[in-house]
Amino acid sequence: MANLTGYKRDNTSLYISKDPDSNIQYGLDFTEYLNTGDSITSASTTISTVSGDSAPLAFPTNEATDVYVTGGVLVNIRLEGGTAGNIYTIKTTIVTSQGDTDARSFRVKVEEKLL
Repeated sequence: MANLTGYKRDNTSLYISKDPDSNIQYGLDFTEYLNTGDSITSASTTISTVSGDSAPLAFPTNEATDVYVTGGVLVNIRLEGGTAGNIYTIKTTIVTSQGDTDARSFRVKVEEKLL
């Protein structure tokens, strides 16, 4: 995927490091996965849960407001919260104008971020 600013890779997959106090938007660029002339018409995103989590990672408002498509290729996802030390999986499923359905996941590692 292109446009992976801020993402890191470990031996499992891509992840992003997020401070529990941040309310931030992440982008997933599907350009390389779309057929020529195809575009994303809708996107949905789920956030995994962690048992006993007192401050789970969440959408600041709701999924309908905090997950949206830009330019037919980029899915924007706004997230807030999360408990330091927890790792959440974010799964985004798209539907395209040509009728294809595709899904991609990344992880969010919540940790206190220092300068």
